[in-house]
Amino acid sequence: MTKSKQQMEGLPERFDSMEEAAEFWDVHSLSDYEDLQRDVEFDVDLKSGKNYFAIDKELSRDIDKLARSEGVLPATLVNL
Repeated sequence: MTKSKQQMEGLPERFDSMEEAAEFWDVHSLSDYEDLQRDVEFDVDLKSGKNYFAIDKELSRDIDKLARSEGVLPATLVNL
């Protein structure tokens, strides 16, 4: 589909769901709407972080085994 044909369809004012937006962008290109784009500024406040600790190999194996039996990742199990 050419750029002019895509723009004739117009960009929806809003999407009612993520699925609707995904379907639209599956068949359209953001580059076809450059004239509608604008610069924005925003702040990101990341509150999550990772800490790494050395632990005994046997304890690590126990964590892995328990995590598998619970159907979660070892990190998830430890955080719970």
